Amino acid sequence: MATALVIENDPTDDLRRLGEWLTEAGLELWVVRPHAGDELPADLEGYAALVVLGGEQQAYPLPDGSPGAPWFPAVEGLLRKAVRYRVPTLAVCLGAQLLATAHAGLVERSPSGPEVGPGVVGRRDAAESDPLFRYVPLIPDVLQWHSDEITELPRGATLLAASTRYPNQAFRLGDRAWGLQFHIECDTAMIADWAVDSTLLADLGYDPELVVAACASVMADVEEVWQPFAARFAALALGELDDSTTRRGLPLLGH
Repeated sequence: MATALVIENDPTDDLRRLGEWLTEAGLELWVVRPHAGDELPADLEGYAALVVLGGEQQAYPLPDGSPGAPWFPAVEGLLRKAVRYRVPTLAVCLGAQLLATAHAGLVERSPSGPEVGPGVVGRRDAAESDPLFRYVPLIPDVLQWHSDEITELPRGATLLAASTRYPNQAFRLGDRAWGLQFHIECDTAMIADWAVDSTLLADLGYDPELVVAACASVMADVEEVWQPFAARFAALALGELDDSTTRRGLPLLGH
């Protein structure tokens, strides 16, 4: 069975529904938790895919110049190897931001303010030839929970989805690495845990119960779009998905 390496950056943001969708589609998942002391592999030898999850840390350096977490340089190194060697990669929220910074993109505290709760993004024209996004609706439901923003995509990235306040909602690097600024892995229990004593919600003046209820109301809609998306990602990792339209004439980053 093909195995995906999963990097969990924060114990509050695990695979949850995304893990169920990927395993149902035939992928075995090997979860590494560097926040708990797990050591990251030096390379992706033996892995059919890479998944990098979110977290409360920031993708850009701290004021003293140190990384947002001690293991982030190693994660960025794996993300560069994934793009170079065409290992199917799915990076979510903080993971997407690390995918960007690993390839000289720019992540900053968003001048637009935090984005929290249910929302929609708009699919871009480039999605028509993307093996994962071509079947995503024009305006899919998503879940948001972030204060930072990818303000500049890496050179050569393909923008796949955008929104008014946050233009870079989804992108692809090379032909097999995707970054999603939004969350697709959450269930209602995860959102409820995030909402407990949330300084972010308090600063915004949002009622935590209303935010959780609003997220719960779109969970079925999120699943309807992103479960098939996850299945297509698994199929790509398993060698069962034709991505020739993406590969045709595309210069691969890192070569």
